[in-house]
Amino acid sequence: MSHYWSPLVHSLTPYVPGEQPKLSNLVKLNTNENPYPPSPRAVAAIQREIGNDGASLRLYPPPNADSLKQAVVDYFAEFALTPAHVFVGGNGSDEVLAHTFMALLKHDRPILLPDISYSFYPVYCGLYGIDSITIPLDEHFAIRVEDYIRENGGIVIANPNAPTGHLLPLGDIERLVAGNPQSVVVVDEAYIDFGGETAIGLVRRFPNLLVMRTLSKSHALAGLRIGYAVGDPALIEALERVKNSFNSYPLDRVAIAGATAAMADREYLEKTRRTVMRSREVLVSRLEQLGFDVLPSAANFIFVRHPQRDAAELAARLRERSIIVRHFKLPRIDQHLRITIGSDGQCDLLAAALKEIL
Repeated sequence: MSHYWSPLVHSLTPYVPGEQPKLSNLVKLNTNENPYPPSPRAVAAIQREIGNDGASLRLYPPPNADSLKQAVVDYFAEFALTPAHVFVGGNGSDEVLAHTFMALLKHDRPILLPDISYSFYPVYCGLYGIDSITIPLDEHFAIRVEDYIRENGGIVIANPNAPTGHLLPLGDIERLVAGNPQSVVVVDEAYIDFGGETAIGLVRRFPNLLVMRTLSKSHALAGLRIGYAVGDPALIEALERVKNSFNSYPLDRVAIAGATAAMADREYLEKTRRTVMRSREVLVSRLEQLGFDVLPSAANFIFVRHPQRDAAELAARLRERSIIVRHFKLPRIDQHLRITIGSDGQCDLLAAALKEIL
């Protein structure tokens, strides 16, 4: 029945999300989910919002999610933001990215993307008819800022990068933004809480900077799908115009309640993110002892290769033991595995399985 499709649909190459297999006793280390539950305060807020009879669910949610915008402002109080600097109209940061590509990156000049990065970026280019140029990472899988100081219609990077985990220091982010005053620089900080310094502090100085955030990773709310962006009010207004031309109610009542409470519970976030970071360092050491090359990571995952073993084979052998990791059949990285940092127990099972396989 594809003869009913529009020409655009025929040309699309959709994003392929990480597998969600239904296996018993699964050790799931392929989609960078947090191994720990969300803040108890977030869970309590969700329960309050639903109530005993769920009566509130018959009503539309507040379209501007003002309570969540204020929670973001309060969370980053040291940067003197206002709600006008915050966009929260996204069913996950992927939807915020979609609005961004339409509102801020659809120009005559091509946008710049790293050749190894989040694979949704080129998907949006295809969906919205945006030309792009891929800039190779260096031999250490790092972004070279000087490669991006050139004419462009916008720049999109993830920091830390995915799937490599490499962190671009804040000073380099500032050089990147300052060197491209005529275009928007989008910095996707999905993993920044696991080892980096946010660029949100630069927003008031640089009107061309948009910082993307999600509550899926460090706040352990992937199931609620909550994303937001921080930038100059003029950028935020463009996102609002696209959102309100697409879906005026992208965040439901339950998501807004849970996200607002999660943002306010800094103590819980600090505890869980530090636990993940400690587990990461232990796992890195154990895998290096097994002969793996492990890239430095500031994310809740690591990017590894074994010089003597095929990555696809390792992934298949782990799967036989109900351990799922991510393997990308892509140039330059087809011999690497991306491994989510799980609980200590999950990391123990992974290390033991790899030792047995090797």
